[in-house]
Amino acid sequence: MKKKLLLFAWVLIPAALFAQNNDQSYQIFETKTRKAISAEQLIKNIKKVDVLFFGEEHNDSTGHVLEAQLFSKMLRTYPGTALSLEMFPTDVQPVLNEYLSGVIAEKNFIKEARAWNNYKDYKPLIELAKENKADVIGANAATRYSNAVTLSGLNKLNDFPAASKEFLPPLPIDTATGRYYEKFVNTLGGHNMGGMKIYQTQNLWDASMAWSIAKYHKLNPKKKIFQVNGRFHSDEKLGAFAQLKKYAPNLTLVNISCFAAQGATEPDWTKQAELGDYIILTGK
Repeated sequence: MKKKLLLFAWVLIPAALFAQNNDQSYQIFETKTRKAISAEQLIKNIKKVDVLFFGEEHNDSTGHVLEAQLFSKMLRTYPGTALSLEMFPTDVQPVLNEYLSGVIAEKNFIKEARAWNNYKDYKPLIELAKENKADVIGANAATRYSNAVTLSGLNKLNDFPAASKEFLPPLPIDTATGRYYEKFVNTLGGHNMGGMKIYQTQNLWDASMAWSIAKYHKLNPKKKIFQVNGRFHSDEKLGAFAQLKKYAPNLTLVNISCFAAQGATEPDWTKQAELGDYIILTGK
């Protein structure tokens, strides 16, 4: 009984944190109306949405709290909602499943699932999934594959054994051009062949996340999916968002772009209106 009470209390921690941040530390805007809305309204709006992308800044503490709160609200409103994470690769799916099933210790999970150094920021999401018996998708490509692409390009993936390719999206992987490439080049500060290989790695990550979501949804067509990734992967509905549209064109997708904007009372609509269906400004 004591263990259950402790677990229940721990699961409520995100709600308490959210309440503490419920003053001026964040604002949610619906882009089509350019009006501020509540988290509850956002969840109500996605009734007919299959996949909700949450594009975060990895060091935004308020953004992490909001992720947990939105996921919690989705679980209550749409039971069975699955969680998909950039932060875990496809090849650790068995470890994720073992931890969610309660058969391995957290320390083993963190080590063997190769959790990010800031796992504490994502722990509330994992624990919410565990408590609610929700699925978690390890969606990204493992580092060994991304390193191979960075060094040798996407064609290097063809050299991996068939068993390894089970953890990868179908080959060949499409390399997005146009706006996404332009954004990447601007972020990188210039382009060359080395940069192009890095860009191909970016496309591997996008394709891996998109393919992981598409596979899961095909097996679980009635479940919503809450996808969490760095916002570059889904801003402007590019990256993983665009790749998922190719893999599963019939899915209804919506994206959130969440970022720190200290002192701003609303987005700069002249520059930021295209970022997402919803924009969340935080005080970080």
